[in-house]
Parts: sequence; structure tokens; C-alpha cells
Amino acid sequence: MTELNKALEEISELVYEKMDNLLPNIDECGEKRLHEAMRYSALAGGKRLRPFLTMTSANIFGVSQDSALQTAAAIEFIHTYSLVHDDLPAMDDDDIRRGQPSCHIKFDEATAILAGDALLTFAFEVLADPSTNSNPSIRCELVRCVAKASGSRGMAGGQMMDIISDMGNASINQIIHLQRMKTGELFAISCEAGAILGNAATHLRNMLRSYAYDIGLVFQITDDLLDAEAEASKSKNRQAKSIGKPTFASAMGIEKAREQAKILTDQAVQHLNVFGKKADLLKDFAYFVLNRKS
Repeated sequence: MTELNKALEEISELVYEKMDNLLPNIDECGEKRLHEAMRYSALAGGKRLRPFLTMTSANIFGVSQDSALQTAAAIEFIHTYSLVHDDLPAMDDDDIRRGQPSCHIKFDEATAILAGDALLTFAFEVLADPSTNSNPSIRCELVRCVAKASGSRGMAGGQMMDIISDMGNASINQIIHLQRMKTGELFAISCEAGAILGNAATHLRNMLRSYAYDIGLVFQITDDLLDAEAEASKSKNRQAKSIGKPTFASAMGIEKAREQAKILTDQAVQHLNVFGKKADLLKDFAYFVLNRKS
């Protein structure tokens, strides 16, 4: 097992344990069904890429593992909320998520909406808690930046653009803007959060944001390419979800999209040179995203 694979596995396990401990227990009170839906969705598995970015960037600045873990868990709650809502019939209308029935299929649409809402708000409860960081200014900055990345100027705004987009008329710049908001902003704050916890200088935070923006685009390009390959081969292992939507593969062509992904990956790695060997895992992660098969 490579050092990166080992780190990804270890962080995934740590974050799962932290999320499990933070989430409300399923009890006999009136909120039982809601808590069950929250736990069902948040603990269902997944790659935990965003927590990896938070934990690894925090390590560069000597942040305690407990503080980084709590922040990583909060960001993963937000990512999970977005998936729960994306799967709804009003959005992408997906019945399966992470190999099991989507939240609205397992429970019902109303419960899924409330579970997503509860996960989102719970994330900010966690970020604002003194146990995340003893410095109130750092906690306020975390809340501000995560809220911006999640809202109308970030993930939610990108999802709105995706819903109303017209593939036939979308330019490559429009696709980049859409994906930078929908995917890139949460990648960026996941990475920058470690620097915020470490009270890092602004230019170091900006380097991590630039790195994360680039790998966010690479992640989306490789996703588009995997969808295109699945559609071409009618693969049973991966359902193409990008049909009818603006994608890098459709706008640029398969080969040019692959070339662009490689250029962006190399560019992302260059942003990390300021950190020296402390950022080696993040550099390896960039190429992991480029070469992923799922």
C-alpha cells in the first residue's frame, strides 16, 4: 500500500469514527426518524476526499488532530447534505447513492429534505463549538468561509447553474465557472480550512485555494471522462449521470479534456512548492485524482 493510499484509508476511518460520535443518537424521541436518516446518509461510506484535504493541509501547519478531525467531519456533513438533496426527484432524481438506496428512497422525500437541512445546520454547530478551536476568531473565520463556499456564491449557486444550464449553448468558460462553484468551492475550503486552523498567512491560504481549485476541475473532468466511457461501453458498473448536461468531455472532446486535466494537475502541484516536502501527500493526491478509475 502506498503512503497516499494508507493516509486516505486512515483518515477515512478516523473521520467516520468522529462523525459517528458527533451525530445525534437514534433514540425513541420524536426526532428518531430524522436522526436515523442523518446517520444513514452520513455514515454510508464514500471516498472522504474533502476530509483528507482538511486533515492533510492542517498537518502542514501543526494543527492538532482533534481540531482538524472535527472540522473535516463538519465539511463532510455539508457534502453529505448536498448529495441527499441532489438525489431528490426535483434535482438529479437518483435512486442509488454509494451502493444503497438514496435517502428519499429509504425514507421519503420530506425526511430526506429535513435530513439534508439538519446535516447542513449541524455542520455549523460543530464548527462554532469551542472544542473545534479555542480561538473564537478562528472559529468565526471557519464559519464565514465554509458558509460562503456552501451558499449561493459556491456549491448551491453552482447547482442552480447546473439545473438551468443548456449543454448546446454552454461555453468552456461557463462550464469552468459552473464546476468551480459546484465542486471547486467545497474542495477549496476543505483545503484552506487546515490553514485557517493553523492561523496561516493569507498568501499560504491562497496557495492552498489555488491548488484545490485546480484539482476540483480535474476531479470534474475525470468524472466527465468516466461518464463518457461508461456511456460508450454501456458499462453496468457506472451509470453516466452527465447525459444532457454541460461537460468538459462534450465541450472539449475526450483527448483535449484529458490533456487539460494533466495541465491542471501539474499546475496544482506547482502551487504547493512553497510548502516543500510537507505537501508531498497533497501532490500525490493531485495525481491520484487525475488517474482515478471511479
